[in-house]
Amino acid sequence: MSMPLFPELDRPPQAARLGDRLAGLSRRGLWFGTSSWKYPGWMGSIYSPQRYQTRGRFSKRLFEDECLREYVLTFPAVCGDFSFYQFPTVEFWERFFGESPRDLKVALKAPEEITVARWPRHPRYGARGDMANPWFLDPGRFVRDFLDRLAPYQNRVAAVILEFGAFSRSTFADGEAFSRRLDEFLAAIPAGIRLAVEIRNPDFLVEPYYSVLARRSVAHVFSSWTRMPELGVQIADDRAWTTDFTLARALLSPGRTYEQAVARFEPYESVQEPNPTVRGALVDLGRRALAERRPAFVFVNNRLEGHAPSTIEAVVSALDPGSPSRSG
Repeated sequence: MSMPLFPELDRPPQAARLGDRLAGLSRRGLWFGTSSWKYPGWMGSIYSPQRYQTRGRFSKRLFEDECLREYVLTFPAVCGDFSFYQFPTVEFWERFFGESPRDLKVALKAPEEITVARWPRHPRYGARGDMANPWFLDPGRFVRDFLDRLAPYQNRVAAVILEFGAFSRSTFADGEAFSRRLDEFLAAIPAGIRLAVEIRNPDFLVEPYYSVLARRSVAHVFSSWTRMPELGVQIADDRAWTTDFTLARALLSPGRTYEQAVARFEPYESVQEPNPTVRGALVDLGRRALAERRPAFVFVNNRLEGHAPSTIEAVVSALDPGSPSRSG
């Protein structure tokens, strides 16, 4: 990736006004970012169309190769989903961090081979569909094939997120059973890179779960998702603030599935359905984190409202009312 010679000259208005505000908050320990970054629908709001032209036409390849350089001019953090689908190689991490801006904080999902207990029946999994996963919560493989490879870059990693899908009763009878298994896994993980746990079984939000995270200095991920309690309800529970940092992911409005959100909001060019409840919860989280001087990472997905940068701008404007939002 090559850095543009004059990166400030052609920034879209939203990117320009949002970038300074997010940089100021990051200096106070509150980082905002989005879930992934390769969205052509952000052209004209975050990305400058002229940067991605080849022979007068938009180049998807040039955009995907170069847009992270422009992304970081606005956002100080990003959540990368790509590591969920693979164990990236040493060479991959060398290239990724070598080409990424050094001051960008990156949250990464742990590979699904660590967090999926039984493979879903889906064409992507082929013959493995509905089979038990032998690597589920295997600490040796997680450390050897993931954390050890990331260790040289740990000061650039916001956190590694252990994202667990919804478990059936046949896998874990209740939240206490899950918490015991999770505790065994976390006990075998050496200190270093921050870890955070995201669950999608609302009934797992019980005392044993919070106690395990607190004992192991691991964060609970405050998530807005289809079948989880409202984000504000999670944030208001003091037990959920389990360690010296926190992390939130505003993914979906409760009750809406991923597929419904994609159909409703793609190609993610603008806010189409503001969610004041989630926005207010993120404001509350930000205020508490700033007051307690607790580092916090807040990631917003396009599938929450239709345009993650504008959602973030609205939240930041509520945190800092001195600058009015134009995000709608």
